[in-house]
Amino acid sequence: MIRIRDATTADAAAIAGIYAPFVSGSPVTFENDPPGADTIRDRMTADGGLYPWLVATHESGDVIGYAYASRFRPRPAYRFAVETSVYLDPDFQGRGIGRALYERLLPLLEAQGFAQAVAAITLPNDPSVGLHEAVGFTPTGLYRRIGYKLGAWHDVGLWQRALAPLDDSPGEPHPPARGPIQSR
Repeated sequence: MIRIRDATTADAAAIAGIYAPFVSGSPVTFENDPPGADTIRDRMTADGGLYPWLVATHESGDVIGYAYASRFRPRPAYRFAVETSVYLDPDFQGRGIGRALYERLLPLLEAQGFAQAVAAITLPNDPSVGLHEAVGFTPTGLYRRIGYKLGAWHDVGLWQRALAPLDDSPGEPHPPARGPIQSR
C-alpha cells in the first residue's frame, strides 16, 4: 500500500537519494551535481514553507517518490503561479504514484490561493508528458535546444494547468493549512 503525506525535513536524505540518479544520469533535470540532504532541506523550507512538498511512502515506510511546488519566477506579478515537479524511484514508476502525488498537490495549491501551475519537461519524455496531461496540464510552449547536458542539446516543453478560476482581485497565496514544513 502506498501512502501520500506531507514531507518533513527528515525526508530530505531520501528525497536527495531519489533525485540523484536523475541529476547524474539523465537530462530530466538541468542540475549537474546531485544536491545533498542539507540542500534539499533548505529548498523545502525556502520562502517560509509557502510551497508544499509531499512524499509517497511504501508500506515499509520508505520514501519512494515526491512532488513539490516552487516559485515560478521571482517577479511579484508571478506570485500566483507555481512550478511543479514529481520524481519517483525508478522501481515504482508507471504504477499511478505520480498521479496520486499530483492529485494531492494540485488541490492543496488551489486552496493556498495559487491560480496556475506550470511544469517544464525535458523532451522527449513520454511518461512525464502522459502524467501531466492525465492530471489536466496542457502544452503551452517549447524552448528549443535550451539546455546542454550529457553531451547534447535538449528541448524543454512547457505544460500549464489552471488551479482555480482567475479572479480580478485575488487574495495573496498563503502557506498550506498544515503550516510550513516541519523539522522532525
